[in-house]
Amino acid sequence: MNQPIAQAPAASSAGTSGPPTFSARLVTGLAGVLIVALCSGLNDRVTDIALADVRGALSISNDPGSWLIGSYQAAEVAAMMIAPWLAVTFSLRRFTLFVTLGFLLVAAVLPYSPNLPVFITLRAVQGVFGGAMPPLLMTAALRFMPPQYKLYGLSAYALTATFGPNIATSMAAIWTDYVGWKWVFWQVIPPCVLGYLLIGYGLPQDPQRFERLKQMDIVGMVTGCSGISLLVLVLQQGERLDWFHSPLITVMFFASLALLTVFLVNEWHHPLPLFKLQMLKRHNLAHGLITLFALMFLFLSGSALPANFMQQVGGFRAVQVGPLALTIGLPQLLLAPLVAFFLTFRWVDSRWVLACGLGLVGLSCYWGTHITSVWARDNFYVIQIMQAFGQPMAVLPILLGATSVVQPQEGPFAAAMFNTTRGMGSIAGSAILGVMVSDREQFHSNVLLNHIGGVNYLLSQPYGGGSSFLAPLNSDGSAISTEIITQFSRLVRKQALILSLADIYMLIIGLAMALILLAAILPKRSYPPQSLVKRP
Repeated sequence: MNQPIAQAPAASSAGTSGPPTFSARLVTGLAGVLIVALCSGLNDRVTDIALADVRGALSISNDPGSWLIGSYQAAEVAAMMIAPWLAVTFSLRRFTLFVTLGFLLVAAVLPYSPNLPVFITLRAVQGVFGGAMPPLLMTAALRFMPPQYKLYGLSAYALTATFGPNIATSMAAIWTDYVGWKWVFWQVIPPCVLGYLLIGYGLPQDPQRFERLKQMDIVGMVTGCSGISLLVLVLQQGERLDWFHSPLITVMFFASLALLTVFLVNEWHHPLPLFKLQMLKRHNLAHGLITLFALMFLFLSGSALPANFMQQVGGFRAVQVGPLALTIGLPQLLLAPLVAFFLTFRWVDSRWVLACGLGLVGLSCYWGTHITSVWARDNFYVIQIMQAFGQPMAVLPILLGATSVVQPQEGPFAAAMFNTTRGMGSIAGSAILGVMVSDREQFHSNVLLNHIGGVNYLLSQPYGGGSSFLAPLNSDGSAISTEIITQFSRLVRKQALILSLADIYMLIIGLAMALILLAAILPKRSYPPQSLVKRP
């Protein structure tokens, strides 16, 4: 399993030129790539959270407004597939500067879009630029970081999954409540300008390799990007359009399956593919992709579920929910490199660290199963603290294990597969969560109403503590008033939502336990990169 890393120098010389000398200037360039990659994730999440304010400012209804998110996400995941290939062909530095400049320029003009079609088109273009950034961060970390620092480079990449999504709520609240809705889009401009300057100064200039264009995987690019984009739109729009009851969803789903089937067959046989599928025979890489996909759903237990409760049950605004998410997000700046440092010790088995991280996430969800209507923001802090420690402990061992079987010249293939998997996992996780909340809420509503309806006495008595609420019905079965019936309906819906969230917490516990079992079966032990280089 460790042979590829032990042979890293030879492999590197067989491919492109070896990595440049690790210096403060190179660190500056890598910091620039990290900044723009974090901006990409923030742009997506903040816009999603602030969508209602954006729609209100632009007088856009809910249905057309949903395409502002769908177009961005579809283009984003498609770009993740091809960005590493393009970066190798046109050089990492030039391509990173190009996508950074394009990303911030589109952000600057977005609020001035004259109509909705132009707005959606610009969002898709921005999604292409934004989706290219996280794969470039991973490619740069694998390309330039020496073995003794590679884990710290991977910890920087892990921040795109653990830091960015958890500070988005607070950022959205700041822009919409205190500054102005246009800053939902403009927020990325100052850090992207800084990142652009750092990249231009610090990243070394590799030679462009135009000879690769003769072997361009055109079939793979067309079928893969279009297929994955259609699948993203199915997941993003499915709940709104009632899934397969919609002809549009049905057509997009089967078209995506056909296109992705052609894509996978093509990638297996192409001499210079986007995805090198033969690499999946390596257990650690296959395990990393499977687990990373599932983690995107698990991590929603620390962000989406508390926010769902706080906003729909507690009536809180994003500005009040934000500090809760920051409990996970801000500590990542310290915890991610700390976990990376811990993994540099040869005696540490990363599989045990992964199991502990998953266990902490599962334990936090067990705490969440006790959720009740009297919970407030303070009740979630224990969950958030366990998530803050568990998330980097889960992500970094996966990255270590997967990259331990990847040779330097295979870095772009790994970056493309990892980021596409992460992007799809995040979107699929959100879609699954939406379906589950809706389904379980409907189930519990029916159970509660059937139970109450079978006991007429309950409907004609005060509830919610006796004097807080009036009974919805008179003793003869007639409604007291429309207002009281509406109040009663809201109470039932809140209780049904609480029960559905408890169910989802329980499901996530089961998924975490399954991933712990998978970690014990599939991957082989990985050692820190620097300990393997020392071997003769």
